[in-house]
Amino acid sequence: MNDSNILDRPKIHSEIERKSKEIGFTMPSDIYIGTLLKTLISSKQNANILELGTGIGLSLSWMIDGMDAGSRITTVDNDPKLIEIAKDYFADDARVAVICMDGSEWIKEYKGSQFDLIFADAWPGKYSEIDEVLDLVKVGGFYVIDDMTAQPNWPAGHQENVDGLVAYLENRADFNLTKMNWSTGVIMAVKTKNNIN
Repeated sequence: MNDSNILDRPKIHSEIERKSKEIGFTMPSDIYIGTLLKTLISSKQNANILELGTGIGLSLSWMIDGMDAGSRITTVDNDPKLIEIAKDYFADDARVAVICMDGSEWIKEYKGSQFDLIFADAWPGKYSEIDEVLDLVKVGGFYVIDDMTAQPNWPAGHQENVDGLVAYLENRADFNLTKMNWSTGVIMAVKTKNNIN
């Protein structure tokens, strides 16, 4: 099997990659996480999806590509320049809400419905506000994170954050999880029941 032979890239993907290089964006999402997200989202009809950490929109393009007509996605990032680029690519899609806001603040202020899938690709929802975000996953919904194996751009001491997060997720009785030493290191968790404190 050749997992690098990816035939179903979103139409806009190569343009976003080009723009990423043009502006010197150094944290684009890995293509493999994109394929996984598209596949997972394709399993959910009329889904409510959340992405924390829009970046330039590479993962977003994959997720939108997996959505049906009744699904919707909210993506949040605190970088106004990147958000404007993402809005340029996705503003015409009524299913997509691109929000420029601090992720921690957005999580704390959110009062809407739970999500069928949350992709946490930023500090908020991964290393902070983790309980709040996991509470936002529907039973049967997915919580997905990447960058769990050492990355060249990690600051000193970040491995301790990763190890602590993995241990915390492993001990959650309300999620089943799979750790994959693939892509940039992926954890995919499914909520099995509502957490009772």
